[in-house]
Amino acid sequence: MSKVLAIGDLHEPFCLEKYLRFAKDVDRKQRCNKVVFIGDVLDNHYSSYHEADPDGMAAGTELDLAIKRIKKWYLAFPEATVIIGNHDRMAYRKAKTAGISQRWIVDYADILETPTWKFVEREVIDDTQYVHGEAGTARKKAKDDMMSTVQGHLHTQAYTEWVVGANFKVFGCQVGCGVDHVSYAMAYAKAGKKPAIGVAVIDQGRTCTNYMMKL
Repeated sequence: MSKVLAIGDLHEPFCLEKYLRFAKDVDRKQRCNKVVFIGDVLDNHYSSYHEADPDGMAAGTELDLAIKRIKKWYLAFPEATVIIGNHDRMAYRKAKTAGISQRWIVDYADILETPTWKFVEREVIDDTQYVHGEAGTARKKAKDDMMSTVQGHLHTQAYTEWVVGANFKVFGCQVGCGVDHVSYAMAYAKAGKKPAIGVAVIDQGRTCTNYMMKL
Protein backbone atom coordinates (compact mmCIF):
# COMPACT_ATOMS: atom_id res chain seq x y z
CA MET A 1 0.00 0.00 0.00
CA SER A 2 1.12 3.54 -0.74
CA LYS A 3 1.29 6.88 1.00
CA VAL A 4 1.24 9.40 -1.82
CA LEU A 5 2.35 13.01 -1.79
CA ALA A 6 0.32 14.86 -4.44
CA ILE A 7 2.02 18.10 -5.49
CA GLY A 8 -0.08 20.81 -7.12
CA ASP A 9 0.45 22.72 -10.36
CA LEU A 10 3.93 24.29 -10.50
CA HIS A 11 3.74 26.32 -13.72
CA GLU A 12 7.50 26.68 -13.72
CA PRO A 13 9.27 29.04 -13.93
CA PHE A 14 6.41 30.89 -12.17
CA CYS A 15 6.23 28.79 -9.00
CA LEU A 16 6.66 30.18 -5.49
CA GLU A 17 10.21 29.69 -4.20
CA LYS A 18 8.96 28.37 -0.83
CA TYR A 19 6.66 25.75 -2.32
CA LEU A 20 9.45 23.22 -2.87
CA ARG A 21 10.61 23.50 0.74
CA PHE A 22 7.00 23.12 1.91
CA ALA A 23 6.43 19.99 -0.21
CA LYS A 24 9.66 18.44 1.03
CA ASP A 25 8.69 19.17 4.63
CA VAL A 26 5.26 17.51 4.26
CA ASP A 27 6.87 14.53 2.51
CA ARG A 28 9.36 14.08 5.35
CA LYS A 29 6.85 14.49 8.18
CA GLN A 30 4.23 12.23 6.60
CA ARG A 31 6.78 9.63 5.44
CA CYS A 32 5.31 9.34 1.95
CA ASN A 33 6.64 6.62 -0.34
CA LYS A 34 5.24 7.84 -3.67
CA VAL A 35 5.09 11.25 -5.33
CA VAL A 36 2.63 12.44 -7.98
CA PHE A 37 2.89 15.85 -9.63
CA ILE A 38 -0.71 16.61 -10.53
CA GLY A 39 0.06 18.40 -13.81
CA ASP A 40 1.23 21.66 -15.37
CA VAL A 41 4.80 21.42 -14.14
CA LEU A 42 5.46 23.87 -17.00
CA ASP A 43 3.63 27.09 -17.78
CA ASN A 44 4.75 27.66 -21.40
CA HIS A 45 3.41 31.21 -21.24
CA TYR A 46 5.29 32.21 -24.38
CA SER A 47 3.41 29.55 -26.33
CA SER A 48 -0.05 30.12 -24.90
CA TYR A 49 -3.14 30.13 -27.08
CA HIS A 50 -4.25 33.08 -24.95
CA GLU A 51 -2.66 36.50 -25.19
CA ALA A 52 0.98 36.33 -24.06
CA ASP A 53 2.78 39.24 -22.41
CA PRO A 54 4.91 40.90 -25.12
CA ASP A 55 7.34 42.07 -22.45
CA GLY A 56 7.74 38.59 -20.99
CA MET A 57 10.59 36.15 -21.48
CA ALA A 58 11.39 34.82 -24.92
CA ALA A 59 10.57 31.18 -25.60
CA GLY A 60 14.09 29.83 -25.12
CA THR A 61 14.73 31.93 -22.02
CA GLU A 62 11.53 30.79 -20.30
CA LEU A 63 12.13 27.14 -21.13
CA ASP A 64 15.76 27.29 -19.95
CA LEU A 65 14.68 28.83 -16.64
CA ALA A 66 11.88 26.29 -16.23
CA ILE A 67 14.31 23.40 -16.77
CA LYS A 68 16.73 24.92 -14.26
CA ARG A 69 14.01 25.26 -11.63
CA ILE A 70 12.51 21.82 -12.31
CA LYS A 71 15.97 20.34 -11.69
CA LYS A 72 15.54 21.29 -8.02
CA TRP A 73 12.28 19.37 -7.90
CA TYR A 74 13.91 16.43 -9.62
CA LEU A 75 16.76 16.36 -7.10
CA ALA A 76 14.22 16.42 -4.27
CA PHE A 77 11.89 13.82 -5.81
CA PRO A 78 13.87 11.72 -8.32
CA GLU A 79 11.22 8.99 -8.50
CA ALA A 80 7.86 10.51 -9.39
CA THR A 81 4.84 10.25 -11.63
CA VAL A 82 3.92 13.40 -13.52
CA ILE A 83 0.39 13.86 -14.81
CA ILE A 84 0.46 15.73 -18.11
CA GLY A 85 -1.48 18.99 -17.84
CA ASN A 86 -2.89 21.31 -20.47
CA HIS A 87 0.06 23.72 -20.14
CA ASP A 88 2.58 20.86 -20.34
CA ARG A 89 1.21 19.70 -23.67
CA MET A 90 1.28 23.18 -25.22
CA ALA A 91 4.18 22.41 -27.56
CA TYR A 92 2.47 19.22 -28.71
CA ARG A 93 -0.71 21.20 -29.43
CA LYS A 94 1.22 23.84 -31.36
CA ALA A 95 2.91 21.14 -33.42
CA LYS A 96 -0.45 19.56 -34.20
CA THR A 97 -1.85 22.95 -35.23
CA ALA A 98 1.13 23.35 -37.56
CA GLY A 99 0.60 19.88 -39.03
CA ILE A 100 3.79 18.40 -37.54
CA SER A 101 3.79 14.69 -36.70
CA GLN A 102 4.21 13.87 -33.01
CA ARG A 103 7.12 11.62 -34.02
CA TRP A 104 9.21 14.78 -34.37
CA ILE A 105 8.50 15.82 -30.77
CA VAL A 106 10.92 14.91 -27.97
CA ASP A 107 9.59 13.17 -24.85
CA TYR A 108 8.89 15.30 -21.78
CA ALA A 109 11.54 13.54 -19.71
CA ASP A 110 14.18 14.31 -22.35
CA ILE A 111 13.22 17.97 -22.61
CA LEU A 112 13.15 18.52 -18.85
CA GLU A 113 16.20 16.33 -18.14
CA THR A 114 14.23 14.15 -15.71
CA PRO A 115 14.93 10.60 -16.95
CA THR A 116 13.33 8.78 -14.01
CA TRP A 117 10.09 10.75 -13.99
CA LYS A 118 7.12 8.96 -15.58
CA PHE A 119 4.81 11.22 -17.61
CA VAL A 120 1.24 9.95 -18.02
CA GLU A 121 -2.26 11.29 -18.64
CA ARG A 122 -3.73 9.36 -15.70
CA GLU A 123 -2.41 7.22 -12.86
CA VAL A 124 -4.27 4.83 -10.55
CA ILE A 125 -2.80 4.01 -7.14
CA ASP A 126 -4.75 2.00 -4.53
CA ASP A 127 -7.99 2.40 -6.53
CA THR A 128 -7.58 6.19 -6.53
CA GLN A 129 -7.18 8.02 -9.83
CA TYR A 130 -4.84 10.96 -10.32
CA VAL A 131 -5.74 13.28 -13.19
CA HIS A 132 -4.97 16.89 -14.04
CA GLY A 133 -8.57 18.05 -13.80
CA GLU A 134 -9.61 19.55 -17.12
CA ALA A 135 -13.00 17.80 -16.98
CA GLY A 136 -14.32 19.80 -14.01
CA THR A 137 -14.03 19.68 -10.24
CA ALA A 138 -12.73 16.74 -8.22
CA ARG A 139 -16.09 16.27 -6.51
CA LYS A 140 -17.79 15.99 -9.91
CA LYS A 141 -15.17 13.64 -11.34
CA ALA A 142 -15.39 11.36 -8.28
CA LYS A 143 -19.19 11.19 -8.62
CA ASP A 144 -19.13 10.69 -12.39
CA ASP A 145 -16.55 7.88 -12.24
CA MET A 146 -17.61 6.55 -8.81
CA MET A 147 -13.91 6.50 -8.02
CA SER A 148 -11.76 8.47 -5.59
CA THR A 149 -10.11 11.26 -7.55
CA VAL A 150 -7.15 13.56 -6.91
CA GLN A 151 -6.60 16.49 -9.25
CA GLY A 152 -5.25 20.01 -9.71
CA HIS A 153 -5.86 22.50 -12.55
CA LEU A 154 -8.19 24.71 -10.48
CA HIS A 155 -5.69 26.91 -8.68
CA THR A 156 -8.11 28.46 -6.20
CA GLN A 157 -9.50 25.20 -4.85
CA ALA A 158 -8.13 22.89 -2.16
CA TYR A 159 -10.40 20.43 -0.38
CA THR A 160 -11.28 16.78 0.19
CA GLU A 161 -14.96 15.90 -0.05
CA TRP A 162 -16.49 12.47 0.45
CA VAL A 163 -19.43 10.96 -1.42
CA VAL A 164 -21.04 8.12 0.51
CA GLY A 165 -23.61 5.71 -0.92
CA ALA A 166 -25.22 2.49 0.25
CA ASN A 167 -22.43 0.32 -1.12
CA PHE A 168 -19.48 2.63 -1.71
CA LYS A 169 -17.65 5.74 -0.56
CA VAL A 170 -15.26 7.83 -2.63
CA PHE A 171 -13.55 11.17 -2.21
CA GLY A 172 -12.72 14.04 -4.51
CA CYS A 173 -9.57 16.02 -3.71
CA GLN A 174 -8.44 19.31 -5.18
CA VAL A 175 -4.74 19.53 -4.32
CA GLY A 176 -4.21 23.29 -4.67
CA CYS A 177 -1.11 24.62 -6.41
CA GLY A 178 2.23 26.37 -5.98
CA VAL A 179 1.91 29.26 -8.43
CA ASP A 180 3.18 32.76 -7.81
CA HIS A 181 0.03 34.78 -8.53
CA VAL A 182 1.93 38.08 -8.85
CA SER A 183 4.01 36.84 -11.79
CA TYR A 184 3.11 38.22 -15.21
CA ALA A 185 2.12 34.75 -16.41
CA MET A 186 -0.73 34.72 -13.88
CA ALA A 187 -1.99 38.20 -14.79
CA TYR A 188 -5.19 36.71 -16.22
CA ALA A 189 -6.23 35.61 -12.70
CA LYS A 190 -5.18 38.65 -10.66
CA ALA A 191 -8.72 40.01 -10.43
CA GLY A 192 -10.09 36.73 -9.09
CA LYS A 193 -9.49 34.64 -5.99
CA LYS A 194 -5.98 34.08 -4.70
CA PRO A 195 -4.56 30.60 -5.38
CA ALA A 196 -4.79 27.88 -2.74
CA ILE A 197 -1.17 26.97 -2.03
CA GLY A 198 -0.95 23.39 -0.83
CA VAL A 199 -0.36 19.68 -1.35
CA ALA A 200 -2.27 16.55 -0.37
CA VAL A 201 -1.34 13.22 1.18
CA ILE A 202 -3.33 10.11 0.25
CA ASP A 203 -2.84 7.13 2.56
CA GLN A 204 -3.57 3.74 0.94
CA GLY A 205 -6.42 5.28 -1.03
CA ARG A 206 -8.45 5.34 2.20
CA THR A 207 -7.79 8.79 3.61
CA CYS A 208 -6.85 12.08 2.02
CA THR A 209 -5.56 15.17 3.82
CA ASN A 210 -4.88 18.64 2.43
CA TYR A 211 -1.88 20.55 3.76
CA MET A 212 -1.89 24.30 3.19
CA MET A 213 1.26 26.40 3.13
CA LYS A 214 1.52 29.40 5.45
CA LEU A 215 1.74 32.55 3.38
